[in-house]
Formats: sequence, C-alpha cells, structure tokens
Amino acid sequence: MPESTPKPAPRLPLPLPALMAAAWLVPGLGHLLLGRRSRAAVFAAVIVVAFVVGALLQGELMFPQSGDPLSYLAFIAGLGNGALFFVARFLGFGQGVVTSPSYEFGNTFLLTAGMMNLLLVLDTHDIAVGKKDW
Repeated sequence: MPESTPKPAPRLPLPLPALMAAAWLVPGLGHLLLGRRSRAAVFAAVIVVAFVVGALLQGELMFPQSGDPLSYLAFIAGLGNGALFFVARFLGFGQGVVTSPSYEFGNTFLLTAGMMNLLLVLDTHDIAVGKKDW
C-alpha cells in the first residue's frame, strides 16, 4: 500500500503549549484559534451546558480525599473543565448536596464535561500538529 504523506502542520496562532493551555482553560478556544469556528461553538456549547446542568443538579466539584484513590481521578476530571471549575468554586457552586436525589446525576454531568474538554485539548493538539485535518 502506498503511504500517504503527512500534511504540513498549519500555522499556529500561539506556541503549541500555550494553544493547548488555552484549549483547556476555555472550552472551544483551541478550535477557535485554529480557525474551526463552528466546531468551537458546538464544543463550547456542549461542555458549558453539561457543566451548568451538573451544577444545577447539585453535583460536586471534587477535591482529592486521603484514603480514596478514586477521588484523585474525579478531581482530574473536574479540573478538566478549566476556568469553569475555578469560577464555579469561587462563586460557591459545585459544592454538592449529597442528600439531593440528583446528586449523582450532577456529578456525572460535571465529570463528563471535564473529560470531554480534556479530549478537546487532545483534538486541538492533533489538528495543530497536522495529524488531523478536519
């Protein structure tokens, strides 16, 4: 089979580490900086809506707890929300109400939003280095 020649990487608006940090901090910003406006809008909307729904369902933005190794994974997933995590914690959202019937659903939305944003950071990287062209 003939090997396909890799496409040259597009011209980057920022150095790659800064681009990836921007993609992590603000959902969709990495794609926007790379000129993928419609993708950026859709991705930002999906992540922000999932995050807000999780907060409204009384989900918790978790911190690591000693003796609970899974809490470290939950913290990384929550931190994946970027600036949303810090703003919500600063404003007092995401404290979680364990007795709320929707608490676990809220956690699921918050953690899923963070994991989706981390996947978008990887997608931004792949587009920036020319591994993905669409």
